[in-house]
Amino acid sequence: MLTAVDHVQLAAPPDSEDRLRAYYTDVLGMTEIPKPPVLAARGGCWFAAGPVQLHLGVEEDFRPALKAHPGLRVSDIEAYANRLRERGATVVWDDNLPGHRRFYSQDPVGNRLEFLERHHPEPAAPEPCA
Repeated sequence: MLTAVDHVQLAAPPDSEDRLRAYYTDVLGMTEIPKPPVLAARGGCWFAAGPVQLHLGVEEDFRPALKAHPGLRVSDIEAYANRLRERGATVVWDDNLPGHRRFYSQDPVGNRLEFLERHHPEPAAPEPCA
C-alpha cells in the first residue's frame, strides 16, 4: 500500500548543478543531501526541507517540465513569495484552486514549481439584529 511520496525527481541539463544548488538552497531554503556514490557519479543533486525531498537528475536531452510540476506546501505563503522575489525568482500567482493560495515559479533550468498553502477565508460577519 502507498503511504507517502518519498521524493519527486526533476530533470536538469548536464553541468547545471551549481545553478541548481544556488536556487534550491539559497532561494528556496532547502538543504543539499548527499547522493549515494554510485548515483553521484551520474551528476545531479538532491535537496530536502523537512520530509520534502526533490531530486534533480541529469538528462542529456533535457527539456524543462513546463506543465508537470511538484506541488510544494508552504507556511506563510506571502512571506515565502517575497523571499523568492527578493532572491530574483519569478512569482506568478494563480487564484484558480478553491481553498488555497498558490503561485508558480521556475528553477534556473526552467522546471515549473508550484507553492501552495491552504486558505481559510474569514467567516462572514453575522447579520445585525433588527
